[in-house]
Amino acid sequence: MHPIHHSDVSQHNFQEILANSAQQPVLFYFWAPISDESAQLLPELQQLAQQYAGAFQLATLNCQQEQALAAQFGIQALPTIALFINGQPVDGLGGPQPLSTIIDMLDKHLPSQEERTVQTALQLVKQQDYTQALPLLLELSETWQSQGEVKLALADCFIATRRFAEAKTLLDTVPMQYQQSDYKRLLAQIELYEQAAESPAIKELEEALAQDSTNATIANELASQYHQVQRDEDALELLWRFLQDDLTLLDGEMKKTFMDILSALGQGNPIAARYRRQLYSQLY
Repeated sequence: MHPIHHSDVSQHNFQEILANSAQQPVLFYFWAPISDESAQLLPELQQLAQQYAGAFQLATLNCQQEQALAAQFGIQALPTIALFINGQPVDGLGGPQPLSTIIDMLDKHLPSQEERTVQTALQLVKQQDYTQALPLLLELSETWQSQGEVKLALADCFIATRRFAEAKTLLDTVPMQYQQSDYKRLLAQIELYEQAAESPAIKELEEALAQDSTNATIANELASQYHQVQRDEDALELLWRFLQDDLTLLDGEMKKTFMDILSALGQGNPIAARYRRQLYSQLY
């Protein structure tokens, strides 16, 4: 369920919105059309609620329409702002305020932007939405990226997007207290990959290519084998060594293998992006 960003308050939903503050902080904004300053700030606050992406719910109360509710709150000035967390008022501002003052008040009580990004990313990893989580985790500061929980989430994303070497390097730096079940699961996935990556079929083809280094048929078969065991960077590197001079090799079969691997890796993969650029520069 997505958090609500904005609601208009009335007698009908007031208790429900107040109860919501147990799960999500609520910023009550008391305004009225007759007060220009309070009306002008309204769209800016709505935009702010969007920017904070669910960190708080904006609850706007039109004091002209809801005079009894405004009296219940004891409103003395317009606009008035009251921040409720867990059903209790924790802060407030009376009279016209610059947006920066409101942001300062919110930041005193709400998680920082980075904390919210971390929570979102960890939730995405839990839902196995690795391609959405990975860019969020990578944009975090070094301080956050050095935390054990974030390292494990990042390693999870790297493994899911076939970036095994980066995952292994990262897991080597996970603090001892985080080396529990998740850590062991990720390590086991890397070990399985490494075992498969050295299969007898691959060894045989590598030896054959070493004997006949210009044989495109062997190279194409070896690249396909690499791809099957998720050694995609090795596969692309090998194929590109041949394709950079001739894209029509094996009647286009080699280029098809290359394109199939790029397609399997998807748009967000940096290795695929690098080889896509090289291919485009060759084509145009």
